[in-house]
Amino acid sequence: MKSVSLKLVCGAALALLIACAPVVSQRGYVPDPANEGAIKTGTDTKTSVQSRLGYASTTATFGNDSWYYISSTEKQVAFFTPTVLKRQVVAIYFDKANKVTDVRHYALKDGHVITFESRETPARGRETTFLQELLKATPGSSATNIQETNPGNGGGPVP
Repeated sequence: MKSVSLKLVCGAALALLIACAPVVSQRGYVPDPANEGAIKTGTDTKTSVQSRLGYASTTATFGNDSWYYISSTEKQVAFFTPTVLKRQVVAIYFDKANKVTDVRHYALKDGHVITFESRETPARGRETTFLQELLKATPGSSATNIQETNPGNGGGPVP
């Protein structure tokens, strides 16, 4: 009887350990050093870069002069927040003639932590719950009645 209960306890402990094993996942662009090294500044164009590396993960917000290929490796244990183990960014910069001017590599250590603004802009009107909205929407009500109570109407005349 003791050996059966010992086997059950050991089996349960083993199941817990397996369930909590970390999951490592690769996200985004998978780096290929051979293709990245083949990109030559001044000769390669956007078309040749795209044929070698594929579509960029993201491009420059203003203008179309830089492409970014982003990859990251993350580890997650059970239901906890994932931890970034490694992040690589390949930045390719172009001139006005769409020729490569520079290729740079960035890592996780090159990043900066940005604090987000938590303030919210107040909106006119009231905040209602789902239940309040559901009770307001009664069958047979006219559309003009809905417009009269609309806080986004701006206070002007009802059309």
